[in-house]
Amino acid sequence: MKFIRKGLIIIIGSILISLGINYFLVPYKVLDGGIIGIGLIVNYLWGLKAGLMIIIFSIPIFFIAWFGYRDYFYNSLHGMVISSFFIDILNPIHAFFRIEAVPSSIIGGILVGLGIGLMLKYKTSTGGTDLVAQFISDKTGMNVGILIFIIDAVVILSGGLLFSTETLLLSIITILFVGITTSIFTRNVVHSD
Repeated sequence: MKFIRKGLIIIIGSILISLGINYFLVPYKVLDGGIIGIGLIVNYLWGLKAGLMIIIFSIPIFFIAWFGYRDYFYNSLHGMVISSFFIDILNPIHAFFRIEAVPSSIIGGILVGLGIGLMLKYKTSTGGTDLVAQFISDKTGMNVGILIFIIDAVVILSGGLLFSTETLLLSIITILFVGITTSIFTRNVVHSD
């Protein structure tokens, strides 16, 4: 029963992330941080599928996880694959719905934060740069939260330089709402494994 519940959580979380990205971020070339943001940059630049790019850019991270963070590997691989699948399969929906840029960035951030928060609440995730931050933290002693913030900032600043100031500002709004929503949603985490 736990396996089925965790599977449903991953699917629901992945759909929330995908809706946030495709309905609200993609129409304005807004970025999220981390590997999702890198996948979106590649999508915006060359039209390659963002979900597929997320999987490709995650391979080295999961390689590290296999050797150094086996629990992370098992708890994140399925979340990364399923969320990437939904990001690509639901991509065409962005053409059917459009609101103003700032509310779109806020709503997109909230949906992505809900998806991530839901997964984290049940000890799974989409993988990504969280592991890179954890790996660097283990080697250097730096705070993992600060490292995640730095990585996200580099991704978003890169997107701002590649696209526009509007992309940068909207992406900052988005990651603020992703962070706030994820934090609120996971504040009283009860692990059910």
